[in-house]
Amino acid sequence: MTTRIAIIGGGTGGLCLAQGLRKAGLDIAVYERSRTRTERLQGYRVHINPHGAAALHECLPPGLWQRFLATTGATGGNFTFVTEQLRDLMVIDSELTYSPDPASNHHSVSRISLHQVLSDGLDGILHHGKEFVGYRREGDVVVCEFADGSTVEADLVIGADGANSRIRKQFLPGAARVDTGIIAIAGKYPLDEETRKRLPARLTDGPSMVMPRTGAGLFSAPHELNGASSVNDETAEHDPVLFDNTSSYVMWAFAADNRRYPAGISSLDGEALRKLVLDLIDGWDPAFKELVSGSPAESVSRLPIFTSTPVDPWPTSNVTLLGDAIHSMTPFRGIGANTALRDAQLLCRNLIAARKTGDVRTAVADYEQRMREYGFAAVRDSERSARQFVSENRVGRTMARGMFRFFQAVPPLKRKAFSDHGDS
Repeated sequence: MTTRIAIIGGGTGGLCLAQGLRKAGLDIAVYERSRTRTERLQGYRVHINPHGAAALHECLPPGLWQRFLATTGATGGNFTFVTEQLRDLMVIDSELTYSPDPASNHHSVSRISLHQVLSDGLDGILHHGKEFVGYRREGDVVVCEFADGSTVEADLVIGADGANSRIRKQFLPGAARVDTGIIAIAGKYPLDEETRKRLPARLTDGPSMVMPRTGAGLFSAPHELNGASSVNDETAEHDPVLFDNTSSYVMWAFAADNRRYPAGISSLDGEALRKLVLDLIDGWDPAFKELVSGSPAESVSRLPIFTSTPVDPWPTSNVTLLGDAIHSMTPFRGIGANTALRDAQLLCRNLIAARKTGDVRTAVADYEQRMREYGFAAVRDSERSARQFVSENRVGRTMARGMFRFFQAVPPLKRKAFSDHGDS
């Protein structure tokens, strides 16, 4: 008997799963509430770590895997921890994290380009304009209901509908997301022949983590295409600042506890947010002021930081969850998308295997047990990094800066401690 699988949500994890299941010949459909891609996509880069790369390699057809690789940016730069005066604390050489195998390496990719790759070839499978409102069970069948009045029957429903998942709210009403009290302000600095001259190589060659003495932090990372074959579609015409995926840039994000920001920050536009960051980094190296002031106001946005709370095991059924829909995390380790891809890889494997055994319920139970373990470990690690990033503890920050300098002075210890940097 064929298992009808409905995936609710056309984001990174849901589409990766759809590609893997489609490649294996399973009966699937994806339902995405956005009518067009311009309703949801932003132009910032996403870091794909070895977990994410392995998942994409396994789930995508060979042609799409090669297309993904063709659209990624250069990843050759070192990862550097620096002071607010742009003095090195520690440099993680790119050789420590480089793998000659693309399926186990790190990649920088435009979110737009990644979505283009993941949605390619899903005609008749990916349905736009389908806003999920709820589900009901009729025997062993799940009936999904949409805002347009339509319904879809499925034998297995997978909620991949993001951090504000409606499926999670119905399926696991006790599963919560909480405000961390941290606010990030992010933007992107366009790189061209002229603007490159205005920034030091440290900020254009590789990612940097800025650690001032207390209370805040700034992360920057270049997305350097260097001839990559990203191709714009209708998104670029919609908004060339946010939706262009053919130009190089440096993405940056400043973060601090919300008590450091003025009241009413939620009402500030991009220009006001940019000015606010400039005020908050007053006294930092001029390179950081250039990075922020040279970013178009339209690219600057406020990002309140939320995180999931732990969820106790639940009885396995014919509804399950994937990615941010179950283990939403802060962006401070850059592992949210990669954890969703890891979910997609594991669930895809299990469902393909279940086609032979006929035991879909056991396949889902195994997925849920393993996903909870690594997924919520990632949530905890991410939140811990977020707290450290904005810590007001001057003594602790001073000790951390000293620790980085120590590792920098003892290369063997640095290699041992940071050889898997960015993998988890």
